[in-house]
Amino acid sequence: MRVRTRFAPSPTGYMHVGNLRTALYAYLWAKKNRGDFILRIEDTDQERIVEGAVELIYRTLEETGLTWDDASRTRTRSASSRAPWS
Repeated sequence: MRVRTRFAPSPTGYMHVGNLRTALYAYLWAKKNRGDFILRIEDTDQERIVEGAVELIYRTLEETGLTWDDASRTRTRSASSRAPWS
């Protein structure tokens, strides 16, 4: 089984050392085990999104050498498209 780690920051503020530490641990574990480091931007809290935060997340990870193998972005669905249990 292939190791896949995920770093899923929310763009509701700017990257801080705690975010970077979490990303570093996930990155190192994936690479040590010949796995994948996945970046998943979780912008599900539309009311609290900070403009420019997504770009800052990408830039910070790139500048620190934490390159991701795959990336995705999760956005809020409209209330009418949600399943009854969500």
